[in-house]
Amino acid sequence: MAKRDYYEVLGVSRDASADEIKKAYRKAAIKYHPDKNPGDKEAEEKFKEAAEAYDVLSNPDKKARYDQFGHEGMNGQAGFGGQGGFGGGGFTMEDIFGRFGDIFGGHFGGFGGFEGFGEQGRGGQRVNRGSDLRVKVKLTLKEVVHGTVKKLKITKMVACDQCGGTGAKNKNDYKTCPTCNGSGYVTEVVNTFFGRTQTTQACPTCHGEGKVITEACPKCHGDGIVRGEEIVEIKIPAGVGEGMQLTVAGKGNAARHGGVNGNLLVVIEEEPDKDLVRDGNDLIYNLNISVPQAVLGGSAEIPTVDGRAKIKIEPGTQTGKVLRLKGKGIPDVNGYGKGDLLAIVNVYIPKNVSADEKAALEKLADSPNFKPGASGGRDQNIFERMRNFFS
Repeated sequence: MAKRDYYEVLGVSRDASADEIKKAYRKAAIKYHPDKNPGDKEAEEKFKEAAEAYDVLSNPDKKARYDQFGHEGMNGQAGFGGQGGFGGGGFTMEDIFGRFGDIFGGHFGGFGGFEGFGEQGRGGQRVNRGSDLRVKVKLTLKEVVHGTVKKLKITKMVACDQCGGTGAKNKNDYKTCPTCNGSGYVTEVVNTFFGRTQTTQACPTCHGEGKVITEACPKCHGDGIVRGEEIVEIKIPAGVGEGMQLTVAGKGNAARHGGVNGNLLVVIEEEPDKDLVRDGNDLIYNLNISVPQAVLGGSAEIPTVDGRAKIKIEPGTQTGKVLRLKGKGIPDVNGYGKGDLLAIVNVYIPKNVSADEKAALEKLADSPNFKPGASGGRDQNIFERMRNFFS
């Protein structure tokens, strides 16, 4: 497939300033970042494509060659662009984070979703980051309304208890990496047709850490992590909903060699309630009443999240009428008030009646009050009532 124009990739014009190019790359990198699109190969390729474009357009010499010769002018160039770039398999996601990690600022708490990738620490050395974990938690309606605390036993990678997560047998079993002399990165100078170019990438020996283990821990074999379990306490706020995701920082997989732990992503599932149906922050209950109750009025008990409540039924209540209990619904997860409990009236009509009941009903059928429209046109049909309720 033909390589896209770098200006098109970043969505900038050819006379864009360095700041505009940087802002455009940061926007694209955040949009397609692996943390935001776990497992999405298309997003990963666009993330790499944006990095390749930025590598060229942010470098005045490369940009000048690209403006004059296009992609052909980048062939043979070390770096992200050209044959030495992604197409040739010479660079990895790790290289992007190593070179352009400062572009992201604090938008992401690391580079989870790609286990083993790291953050840049002090002195330019890389800090490993553990991968994120995702779990599902089922909640009852009552737990949704009031919030709750769940304790989960999570199977994950934890720090090795024998070496304390360092990966070394003893605390002194380290030496400075002989390849990068402790910097964590190596620089390569390549002579090309267009001149000498210089690239910097994570050290292949120490993988950016600046030091190597001389004698590995026998339990974790130098990784600093082993499979284990942890009891994690998760505080779930009131008002959460189906599919909502909560992040518990630092409770994902532990990182190699004492790095930064990944996060635990908690996905909410709601268990259906036997009486009440959720509609946003409102709760809906189907209230069945008898014909005498509808005609004469009275009261009825309806279920709520915390028990039962009495509700008044006015004489002449029609099927489809909505009775509202204000504030008896679900609190907004952001703290903006509470929903209501809506009882939708259904007048129960029996299919079978006794002889006496039939006689009584036949007698009532002749009464003007039991004829449709007897209230002088004031009664609305169910469709009119529903329309007025939602309008």
